[in-house]
Amino acid sequence: MKIMVVGGGGREHAIIKKVKKSPKVTEIFALPGNGGIAADATCVDIGAKDLENIVKFAKENAIDFAIVAPDDPLVLGLVDLLKAEGIPCFGPDKKAAIIEGSKAFSKDLMKKYNIPTAAYETFTDMEAAYAYLDTCKIPVVIKADGLALGKGVIIAETLEDAKTAVREMMEDKVFGDSGSKVVIEEFLTGPEVSVLSFTDGKTMVPMISSMDHKRALDGDKGLNTGGMGVIAPNPYYTKEVADRCMEEIFLPTMEAMNKEGRTFAGCLYFGLMITEDGPKVIEYNCRFGDPETQVVLPLLDSDLFDIMQHVSEGTLDQADVNFADDAACCVVMASKGYPTAYEKGFEITVGEEANDVYIAGAKLSEDGKLLTNGGRVLGVTERGADIKEAIAKAYASVEKVHFDNAFYRKDIGQKALAALSK
Repeated sequence: MKIMVVGGGGREHAIIKKVKKSPKVTEIFALPGNGGIAADATCVDIGAKDLENIVKFAKENAIDFAIVAPDDPLVLGLVDLLKAEGIPCFGPDKKAAIIEGSKAFSKDLMKKYNIPTAAYETFTDMEAAYAYLDTCKIPVVIKADGLALGKGVIIAETLEDAKTAVREMMEDKVFGDSGSKVVIEEFLTGPEVSVLSFTDGKTMVPMISSMDHKRALDGDKGLNTGGMGVIAPNPYYTKEVADRCMEEIFLPTMEAMNKEGRTFAGCLYFGLMITEDGPKVIEYNCRFGDPETQVVLPLLDSDLFDIMQHVSEGTLDQADVNFADDAACCVVMASKGYPTAYEKGFEITVGEEANDVYIAGAKLSEDGKLLTNGGRVLGVTERGADIKEAIAKAYASVEKVHFDNAFYRKDIGQKALAALSK
């Protein structure tokens, strides 16, 4: 079968490497892909938001199945357009993708169906938001309603910071139209857990849990990023917590979307916080997380493409979905200066000893060299018998990967190890 994967980052590279192993898959196209993905798929220079040309390419090249990985094309309705042309897809349609596309929608959904989450209010008027902030307990969380490349969430430590965040979103438009509406919500405390789940709207199959590291610097210091590393499984996600999540969050969310006429089929990401009152939803995503995918998929023992087909056909209950009992760690190597200003164009060399290297921001030079072309350049993933071994192996592999101006956190997974030692 000829497969088309929409997207061009580390998440897409991990998906491509996994579906490539399926005996059903004969050819893979990546739109747009990147210089590293080019080693595993045919890259086509069509952007992930260029819906018209993506559909045109799929028709002209007789694509048998499409995997739409990033949030933007999902929220814009790419799956709807492809399905209208008779092309089966993995990914939710536009009506279902709103669960990530609008934070106000997802918060209202949780309130309506009693799914545990932080208390909140939604505002389109800046003065009304200011007045509400005057009544809030600080710290408080300010969220742009729409998509903002994972950066539209501000934890304000003071009232002044909170009002500044609201002004920057609503008046200064730092996130464009995504900040025209803001959600102000209660600041929750507790360990964070990411759980990706396969669902076809009838069956929900959670994947192995993970722990992301968002801050740029060691000790969870510095600016928020798209993710500097991740480990799986997350030690805070015990069987008891998992059972509660399934009963109180996962299945109720699936059923709520069905009742709203927005049946979700694809990968539903649950960003959770384990509070003293139990697990609560911080956010939903309508797709695989990045970099969580880079540790979750290496631990999947089953055929990913087969699972995706079952999801698309509404037969997930018939799919074989099994994960290994060991652990994985991904260390992200970034360009110095990320997530603000950084230089590009440095050659990347990867030693043979490094097993799973997922390229996120790179391009090929005219003479075939792999050059840095982004903030998050790549992720180095290793598996181990347990988290400690996976971490050690990942950092050993990082030493085999080189490019000028590289930086990475040295403490990925240390919180998980501390939790296990308690």
